[in-house]
Amino acid sequence: MFQYKIDEEVSLVLPRPNIDAKLIYDLIDDSRNELTPWLTWPVSVKNIADEEHALVNDLEHFGKGESLTTIITFKNHPAGIISFNRFHKLDNSTEIGYWLATKFVGKGIMQRAVIGMCELGFNDYHVNKIEIHAAVENIRSNKVAKNAGFHLDGLIRASQLLEDGYHDGYIWTLLKSDWDNA
Repeated sequence: MFQYKIDEEVSLVLPRPNIDAKLIYDLIDDSRNELTPWLTWPVSVKNIADEEHALVNDLEHFGKGESLTTIITFKNHPAGIISFNRFHKLDNSTEIGYWLATKFVGKGIMQRAVIGMCELGFNDYHVNKIEIHAAVENIRSNKVAKNAGFHLDGLIRASQLLEDGYHDGYIWTLLKSDWDNA
């Protein structure tokens, strides 16, 4: 298993589709009610095969240098997913996307995972800017961005189409210079 250890409890690992699909699917299924208001994809993950296909696609994109998706582990158990959704060459930036299973919420896991991704982004991928986009009403996601040291750049109207319609979104950024000076 390829692992990036953040601390004694939290690590990021590359997915192994045929091994991890059931574990990740079970987390999604158990957390579906909490994920669906903020993410559009949970409704399309209907079985283990759907999740395995998604993990295979994630690895293909990783192999092409287009994105990086990792499984967040907490005490060696899968807890969620965090990713660089794509790399933007124009401004040398990336965007972090993430979700955490409901039973792992409230342990500081996501904040640590975001900080770990920032270390990877700035030190290994040499990006200049990392963004987090979150619906204004998604209090937990906005709190993660703030607590991880991101700067609230502003509000984008109707930036996310979710299950119940369009939502305004906040854009949070962290620059390499911010990271280096922290």
